[in-house]
Amino acid sequence: MASTKFKKLVRAICAMGAVSVLGAAGAARAEGGSAGTLKKIADTGVISLGHRESSIPFSYYDDQHHVIGYSYDFEMKIVEAVKRELNRPDLRMKLVPITSQNRISLVQNGMIDIECGSTTNNAERAQQVAFSNTIFVISTRLLTKKTSSIRDFADLKGKTVVTTAGTTSERLLRKMNQDENMGMTVVSAKDHGDAFHTLQTGRAVAFSMDDALLAGERAKARRPDDYIIVGTPQSREAYGCMMRKDDPEFKKVVDHAIAQTQTSGQADQIYRKWFESPIPPKGLNLNFPESEDMKALFRTPNDKPMS
Repeated sequence: MASTKFKKLVRAICAMGAVSVLGAAGAARAEGGSAGTLKKIADTGVISLGHRESSIPFSYYDDQHHVIGYSYDFEMKIVEAVKRELNRPDLRMKLVPITSQNRISLVQNGMIDIECGSTTNNAERAQQVAFSNTIFVISTRLLTKKTSSIRDFADLKGKTVVTTAGTTSERLLRKMNQDENMGMTVVSAKDHGDAFHTLQTGRAVAFSMDDALLAGERAKARRPDDYIIVGTPQSREAYGCMMRKDDPEFKKVVDHAIAQTQTSGQADQIYRKWFESPIPPKGLNLNFPESEDMKALFRTPNDKPMS
């Protein structure tokens, strides 16, 4: 009998302990959600920034292996805002290269605090990460050689087309191929540079991707005028910076920094710098004028996906 009572007592104590642990874990998650990233940055003195390696002109390496680009300039505005928020002008930056395939997991597991590159804000991704105010609006089109017969998506029937793995363009292209019985061979490249190389070397007749990124890849060619951006836009998408979910304090700082940049006129200057002026590495001008969508965004900053 005593043994039975003792066992019951042990079980009761264990149960109470489990409840206590679960409660503590929940509290930790709540704290992490409300102020986790800012606290992490303050405690470590480091803000970890995700960046792309070859997403011209958004986030890429120049010929000195320095990270540069339109999105990177916005990321620097965010870093300055975090320094002010924490009163930590001494914050150090840790730059972490990411890909289309690993960018979400690196945000989720805390390897990076924020990623500003060429990531589309959509409902599927919003289940896994949070998005900042939009920094760019794009359309999905095609890059092809001027000498080819490709002028729209319908011309891809039975052809080989390349896109970048892990992107919304890849998903859209594969869905189109299946829904419309196009018989395309879809090649998924590891990054935008690899995809463009596939087009350049004749292993694909077209490269399907966001129009601004296509303009960036074209600028890298030995003879940019040999390539043309064509095709009826298949989607309108919004790029945002990715952060961990359920962290409203950090998102507030990020969104305010972006909104202030956009409404003050600084964003127009950043746009002209990267899309209407000569840019590294070859000093070529993308000649990609600011769209009506972009003008509207700079007037009224928001974090909504495009319809």
